[in-house]
Amino acid sequence: MDVHGTVAEGFEPVGEAFVRNFEALGDRGAAVAVYRDGHRVVDLWGGTRDVDGTAPWERDTAQIVRSATKGVAAAALLLLHQRGELDLDAPVGAYWPEYKAAGKERTRVADVLAHRAGVPVLDRPLSPAEAADPDLGAAAVAAQTPVWEPGTAHGYHAQTYSWLTGELVRRITGLPVGEWIAAEIAGPAGADLRLGLAPAQAHRVGRVGQIEPPAGAGSLRVRPTRAVADAYADPESLTRRAFAAITPLPDENDPAYRAAALPASNGIATADGLARFYASLIGEVDGGTRLFTPQTMELARGERSAGADRVLVVGTRFGLGYMLHGAASPLLSPTSFGHPGRGGALGFADPESGLAFGYVTNGFRTSVTADPRAQALVRAVREALPR
Repeated sequence: MDVHGTVAEGFEPVGEAFVRNFEALGDRGAAVAVYRDGHRVVDLWGGTRDVDGTAPWERDTAQIVRSATKGVAAAALLLLHQRGELDLDAPVGAYWPEYKAAGKERTRVADVLAHRAGVPVLDRPLSPAEAADPDLGAAAVAAQTPVWEPGTAHGYHAQTYSWLTGELVRRITGLPVGEWIAAEIAGPAGADLRLGLAPAQAHRVGRVGQIEPPAGAGSLRVRPTRAVADAYADPESLTRRAFAAITPLPDENDPAYRAAALPASNGIATADGLARFYASLIGEVDGGTRLFTPQTMELARGERSAGADRVLVVGTRFGLGYMLHGAASPLLSPTSFGHPGRGGALGFADPESGLAFGYVTNGFRTSVTADPRAQALVRAVREALPR
């Protein structure tokens, strides 16, 4: 396996772990980037651009990062709050009057970010074409009756997070969420990420697909508990219904799907773009702008939800839009905040060490919040830190 890129002195364990991901854990094509105090210290890529192809992964190859997009969507709402344009404690209906329907008039913006809004499912799922229409998606969520009283419990809003966050951005700024993120997040941070793939950029984005771990990696397979397995098997469970809010599942290689702007699931990024985005949330970055003030950073990573997740059926921890370090989603340390993408991608920041991390891959596994390949790289980063 040819691995390309650079590793700063002291971070060699990350390079070694990245190679092992190909040799032992079945990676087909992937990249990892790490920033420390705003400077890039790891920038590696290898394998093939397409999960089923032979063309090499290039330094600027990007991939769909699934739910790792949620961290970018959260930043949009937090930046609007930072600028005084959005009150996190205000009802969603103050900005989006139609959302007051069906018992949701007291849902706060903070409830949306902390997965406490009570609308992780749609009684009538949307087709992929309908889901790509922001008007239809917003109308469906606005009409939905909550499955628990908003603000009283938490459960992962796997798909509906797209229309909850995207519509708030549109109502406040007048811009589609993808355009606003390009202008106010990706551009200022110098981060190679986007929501809504333009045809001119399509050649940079690889084909993704499901992969199985190699035969020799049996001990590293993700083995869900009986309760989790049952929840995913039951078509009536909140788990299945939340992930099936778009039915049938979209073809993630379809240009129409990639052109849509779904902040919960279809952002496209390089590993460097994801790491650089997180670096910009916690400090100055070479050639880029710091996005969050220290006060906004503390809001992002302050615990708002913890314990049994009504959708994921495991204990989860959330700040305002970000998963926090815990057993279900281990990050670098208790101060870390970020977001995984189901089956592969991961991005996070760790203010205590000044580190920011991004990993993207074209081969998705069955894991939801803690992919073994990403976790191997996180352990290697931890090993590289001074003790």
